[in-house]
Amino acid sequence: MPNPTAAMLVIGDEILSGRTRDSNMHHLAQEFTRHGIDLREVRMVSDDRAAIVAAVNALRHGFDHVVTSGGIGPTHDDITAPCVAEAFGVPISVREDARAILQAHYDRSGTEMNEARLRMARIPDGATLIDNPISAAPGFSLGNVHVMAGVPQIFEAMVASLLSTLVGGAPLLSQTLRVQRGEGMVAEPLGALAEEFSDLQFGSYPFQKDGAFGTNVVVRGTDAGRLDAAMTRLNALFGD
Repeated sequence: MPNPTAAMLVIGDEILSGRTRDSNMHHLAQEFTRHGIDLREVRMVSDDRAAIVAAVNALRHGFDHVVTSGGIGPTHDDITAPCVAEAFGVPISVREDARAILQAHYDRSGTEMNEARLRMARIPDGATLIDNPISAAPGFSLGNVHVMAGVPQIFEAMVASLLSTLVGGAPLLSQTLRVQRGEGMVAEPLGALAEEFSDLQFGSYPFQKDGAFGTNVVVRGTDAGRLDAAMTRLNALFGD
């Protein structure tokens, strides 16, 4: 069986303006690769209701899983939760279990549960909560859409919580050969080898060092034996 597929939706004007550098995609890609889920697409959208709803609907119909990051905090521009509810056509309201989690967190820290913080307990009908051990405010899963915070430390903790609930496939393995030749010199034999090992993924990534061109050839797949066989052939072709 092929591995489950996934897409990521990164939400936030601060990402698109360049004010904040996104690291969540890199983390999610690494964790999904280990878990045997193939991340196939990443989109970025602004804090715009129509754009978020359209992207959620497009991605959730095209992939087994969709992970969102950003826009579930206490401020006016945190609109991800109601947008996901709109995409699914379900109501959203403050849910008592989410409220209780937040209330307990703020009680422990001696902080007031005000109306702004209560916004983080709004959960669409039918969703299940994603644990947030860092700041307590939960994410949620609705259908195949998993909604998480944008702050990297919190996002990473939520990913760990989510992965325990997802069925993955075979982890994607990779091996790399550094070839001291430019892409133009390796392209033809590499293309032939990729056709022969059509069950594997071949990538070529050029570099330049000390005025000389080279290529890192990366082979990816889920079968360790096939990877080893392909690397043996690569070394025979390009090993210096």
